[in-house]
Amino acid sequence: MARSAKQTPISGITTAQSEKHDKRLANRRLRRAVRQALHRAESVEVLPHRRELTDPWTMAKDGKMWFDADRFPELLRK
Repeated sequence: MARSAKQTPISGITTAQSEKHDKRLANRRLRRAVRQALHRAESVEVLPHRRELTDPWTMAKDGKMWFDADRFPELLRK
C-alpha cells in the first residue's frame, strides 16, 4: 500500500475514537428545531443555529492538535 499511513500529523485531543454519536444527536436536535420553527410560523426569518442548541465543547473530542511524528509514529497509523 502506497499511502497506508496518515500523511498529516494531527490527532484529536481525547481518548475517544470518534464524535459520530455526538454529531448525530446534535444534527437531530437541529433538524427538529428547524422543523418546529417552520411549522410554528408562516414566515421564519431567523432559523436556530447549530451552536444555539449544542455546545461543541461537551462532545467527546476537544479539538485537534499537531504532534511530533518522529516521537509518536503509532499515531500515524490508520
